[in-house]
Amino acid sequence: MTPHDMTPHDMTPHDMTPHDMTPQDGFGVAAAILVMAVATYAMRAGGFWLMAFVPLTPRLRRMIEALPGSVVVAAVLPFIVREGPIAALAIAVAGAVVLATRKDLLAVLAGMAVAAAARAVGW
Repeated sequence: MTPHDMTPHDMTPHDMTPHDMTPQDGFGVAAAILVMAVATYAMRAGGFWLMAFVPLTPRLRRMIEALPGSVVVAAVLPFIVREGPIAALAIAVAGAVVLATRKDLLAVLAGMAVAAAARAVGW
């Protein structure tokens, strides 16, 4: 029996082609995107709503102000560990550019240029 002779109930994932696994209409995809968008909005709005009930003590204010830096470190450090010194150099250059110019796009382009140049010379 070939995969073309089988019904979807007879097939195993090994027998299926990418065409067999795609939805026939876009409703399921659109519904999934809509549900994820609503969930994302609910999480963000819910956080703001909950914080309305939390008194902002000086300690809590310092913690909230320090949070963006810790998120950046949590996102960047694994990348530096995986990619090595070139990534560290590129991120350092991007950080210096954003501090000097306050232009995010320029910082990203500078970091990319440093990484590309370092790889081009064989680092």
